[in-house]
Amino acid sequence: MEKTRTAVLVDFGGVITSSVLQAFTDFGASLGGDPRLPLELLSRDQPSRALLSDHECGRIDAEAFERGFAQRLRAHGADVQAEGLTARMQAGMSIDRDMLALLGDLRAAGHPVALVSNSFGTGTYEGVDLASLADVVVISAMVGIRKPSRRIYAIACERLCVDPEEAVMIDDLQQNLDGAARIGIGGVLHTSAADTRRRLAESFGIGA
Repeated sequence: MEKTRTAVLVDFGGVITSSVLQAFTDFGASLGGDPRLPLELLSRDQPSRALLSDHECGRIDAEAFERGFAQRLRAHGADVQAEGLTARMQAGMSIDRDMLALLGDLRAAGHPVALVSNSFGTGTYEGVDLASLADVVVISAMVGIRKPSRRIYAIACERLCVDPEEAVMIDDLQQNLDGAARIGIGGVLHTSAADTRRRLAESFGIGA
């Protein structure tokens, strides 16, 4: 018999905030070349992918990532300074207050919430009281594992004291939901706060 989903795991960038992909594209446009360059490098350029993986897993700090990624951008024709690079890449992101309200409603209804976020840069979580929006906070660099590794989701469930089959993951990237699904966690592909609320409303007993 399938267990009732009672707990929520939630991503930060692109779910609690506005789109990371759009912010990175806007940053790319500010460089004067192909707006897609930063995202293309992070998804297809092996040295850039390795830098991101090492940074998200806490093997290198933000400054080392910035130095390395600035070199990759310059190698592809972008005139960019390393210092403060991650902050500039995230400058277009803003907090989605409707998602904060949704998480508050879930917790008020008795559903535990875990933030499960891949680290990026410095200051990513500034202005947000993480302890007020989640019962458990799992940041990739702090545990040495990044999404979509199934282990990071298992850690979140362990800290919430729930089985994976009792949890739902909210994320804007399908690959991260696929990773969670490998240990039995349900998935909600986030496109907007209103849509995510509608998809959770009935089963989690909150207002649509």
